[in-house]
Amino acid sequence: MTASTAHHLWSLEDTLGQGATASVYKARNKVSELFHALISFPYRCLLTVLEDPENAFGLPESEFLIVLRCVVHGMNHLRENGVVHRDIKPGNIMRQVGEDGRSVYKLTDFGAARELEDDETFVSIYGTEEYLHPDMYERAVLRKPQQKAYGVTVDLWSIGVTFYHVATGCLPFIPFGGPRRNKEIMYKITTEKPERAIAGVQKVEDGTIEWSYQLPHFCQLSEGLKMQLVPVLANILEVSQEKCWGFDQFFAATTDILHRVTIHIFSLQQATAHSIYVHFYNTASIFFEEVQIQTGIEPEFQKYLFQGHPLPLEPCMKVVNLPPTTPDRPIFLLSRRPEKIAALPIKEPETRPMPTRFDVIADHSFSRSMVGVIHQYLRMVRVLLKHRDLILQGVYSYIESVRIECNNTAHKIAMVNMKLLSCLSTEETLKTLGQFPFEFPDSSDYKQKLRLIQEKLPVYGSNIREYQSKLQHLHVELAKHSERLAEDKSIQKMEVLLNKIVAIHQQYRKDRVTGKLNYNDEQIHKFEKLNLSSHIKKVKKLFCDDCLQKHQEVCTAVEIWNSALYDMQSRLDQFSSFFLQLIGDLQICEGHQTKVTVLIYTYYIFMDSNILCSRMKRLRDEMETLARELQNNNHMIERYRIFEISMAVGKLASASSLLPQATAPKQTTDAISPWL
Repeated sequence: MTASTAHHLWSLEDTLGQGATASVYKARNKVSELFHALISFPYRCLLTVLEDPENAFGLPESEFLIVLRCVVHGMNHLRENGVVHRDIKPGNIMRQVGEDGRSVYKLTDFGAARELEDDETFVSIYGTEEYLHPDMYERAVLRKPQQKAYGVTVDLWSIGVTFYHVATGCLPFIPFGGPRRNKEIMYKITTEKPERAIAGVQKVEDGTIEWSYQLPHFCQLSEGLKMQLVPVLANILEVSQEKCWGFDQFFAATTDILHRVTIHIFSLQQATAHSIYVHFYNTASIFFEEVQIQTGIEPEFQKYLFQGHPLPLEPCMKVVNLPPTTPDRPIFLLSRRPEKIAALPIKEPETRPMPTRFDVIADHSFSRSMVGVIHQYLRMVRVLLKHRDLILQGVYSYIESVRIECNNTAHKIAMVNMKLLSCLSTEETLKTLGQFPFEFPDSSDYKQKLRLIQEKLPVYGSNIREYQSKLQHLHVELAKHSERLAEDKSIQKMEVLLNKIVAIHQQYRKDRVTGKLNYNDEQIHKFEKLNLSSHIKKVKKLFCDDCLQKHQEVCTAVEIWNSALYDMQSRLDQFSSFFLQLIGDLQICEGHQTKVTVLIYTYYIFMDSNILCSRMKRLRDEMETLARELQNNNHMIERYRIFEISMAVGKLASASSLLPQATAPKQTTDAISPWL
């Protein structure tokens, strides 16, 4: 079994030595055919990682941050020891897999390194031309004599080119035909680069140079990280040593990036995902400002949901207290004003035209580039499906939030209705008490308020029932889209096509090694070329007609849903403020009715006291009259008795004249006198 590099070929069985960290093989140079001792490390270099078709458009953000951290720490260690590397490039950065499965990158190949303090310079030339500082490139590659001295900042240029390469999968400065075929234009691009530009590409021979001030859209870094990284690249990719940053500024800026925490948010109305890079000690107000920079939504209009529940954030709250997030479990951002879908039209990866002539080398190169392109298509399909899933999750949480608001509002309406019925009942009671010889203040005003509340309250209750019905309908629509998403097989279909294209590429690689093919192999090669063309068309059709179409349908639906939910939320917010006014009006009415009740009670007490006095007086008069009548009756009875006694005495006197005189009459008179 054999292995090879760009310049050497060797047998894995032809081992010259075995060490703890590497093996030494007897290798043959492909050009000179001389034998060399070749050391093979069990680790891959960063350049090999970037040459994988899967990384043709740069490393993922998480892996890029690991590279950034390891390179910055390594460079800081060299600087602390007064060493300049002078040949920093992806080929001199080795990748090792740690015990936790994460990558560890280490600087290697210190053959060109030398001790050099910040204020010292050197004149010797080392390095790889694509990553060389322009001043060193002029002397080393173009062979132009000069007497310039170089400082430690030449490493910063190489670091800038390396970081750009890692982030995008391509070099920042590319003349037509490539850096090694068009050296003069390469030098022109790097030396005539406008200030703040981080890339320049010449796409046409003798054509103009297209300058870029931002990282390309196809790289896998988020906008949040791009915002932090681009200023660093712009300030270390400076030809002028006076304008270029020093190591202190570089370490300060990169350390600032590495010390930031990442908060993943998803703007529901805009259907966009964002990564917010802030320091853990920052307050939420800083977080709000960073969100505004990326979304355009001002802090006063920002509202957040997390795991289906409202997430209230106070401006003075620390970022460290925010819940941990991931790209699959972000914080959902809602706007308190209407927002339009802000998701940019997704650009398909650029593809090279397929070679029309039979050429095993050109076909191999084309198939290799297409494997990288299909990997990018696959990533984009995964992103689209993930965004569809997040949209549906966010809308579900939004619907539930509005539903809870509707239920709370229904309870508020019931509360207001109870108070209203109480006020109306009290009003009816007051009416039954009759007319009074005076008018109550503001009675017509509060009666008017009661009448208005009585008219409006059923309307609000009807609106709430209508909203609840709409929310049920939205749940049904959401369930249909969720079912379609669960049944979507776009990723699996894209993976099948990718595997077929990879198989063709592997066959083309064998054909390239073989060189001249026999007739049968040539026909197979051409047949596979037709299959390759067919597979590429299927990939594009699957992406455009299936994935993009479904994503667009969800975006269109979510725009309608958000409009309806926003309208409901606005009406509910209006009712919340109106509810306070209703409660205030009813409390005023209750207070007024209480005052009226007190006045009526006082009036009746006054009236009752007057009636009582009148009745007591009449009773007294009646009693006096009765007393007089009784007294008169007594007098009449006494007179009648006296008359009877006198009549009896007269009869006795006439009888006594017929009888002899005795003392008895005296005694009789004395006995009767007590009755007189």
